[in-house]
Amino acid sequence: MTEGHRGGWSLFLLAAIILGFSLSSDGSSIQAASDSEQPSEGLIYRPVLQPTEAVPVIGTYTMKTPAGKPCLKATMGVEYIVIEKKPWYFELDPTRVATSGYCGKEAAVLSLTLPDNAASLQLTFRKEGNVSFVTGLTAHITPLPVCKGCASKIYPGVVANTKLFKANCGRSFKCKSQNEFVMAAELKIKLVPLQIQAFTLPKGEYGQEVECWADFNKRVIPIIVGAVVVCIVLIAVLTFLVIKDRRGQGYERCDLLRLGPDRGETRHGNGLMLKEKCHIHIQKILSVHPQFIFLSC
Repeated sequence: MTEGHRGGWSLFLLAAIILGFSLSSDGSSIQAASDSEQPSEGLIYRPVLQPTEAVPVIGTYTMKTPAGKPCLKATMGVEYIVIEKKPWYFELDPTRVATSGYCGKEAAVLSLTLPDNAASLQLTFRKEGNVSFVTGLTAHITPLPVCKGCASKIYPGVVANTKLFKANCGRSFKCKSQNEFVMAAELKIKLVPLQIQAFTLPKGEYGQEVECWADFNKRVIPIIVGAVVVCIVLIAVLTFLVIKDRRGQGYERCDLLRLGPDRGETRHGNGLMLKEKCHIHIQKILSVHPQFIFLSC
């Protein structure tokens, strides 16, 4: 073998040795990544339930007609309550929500969905004459298991054939108090606060507000209770004054019977006017006002 051939073979062997060393030192280049090493964008989003309740984040969700005209608007905080031996809570994050649905002449749908369909809430609207309302709620949530070793589970629920959040067209329904709905044995939905309007939405803004009964009661009942307390106090004061006045009149009449113009002595025969007259007068008072029983002359 010539010297040139020997030099070529030497270079070939050197390249093979370097390549083998590279493969053996970087095993990750030929091995599949484990599940924990998968890139984050490959993971499926799942809500994380919390053992304690928090204030839901308020989001505003809108729908438009194919012509681009606003037809539906809802501002609300949404909380999922999962019953798994005890209540677990999840607050909907508006920044993760995808909005979909449609608007018709007498029907509309607003759907709120989390990534990977991990949770959803759908409101179905209907219009009858000049009144609009929500006829049904549909929801589901697929959270991470609440304990190690627990199986993943879907919690669906529905409320149907109702007339919720009624308002005349062109007006919005508003409720600061919480609205809680039992969707299923293991799922509840809480909407707090809530303002909603469908079908007629001039310039995309809410119309005149229709107050919910819960807010009305919270606002009016304290006023009614205060007025009743004031009336009771006033009646008690007036009763006290009337009793005091009549008691004074009774004592004054007795004194007039016993006292005359001359130093006060009115004679009956040779002695003072009989005390029985005063006693008879008091008996007349007692027949009308028994509370004066303590009076005597």
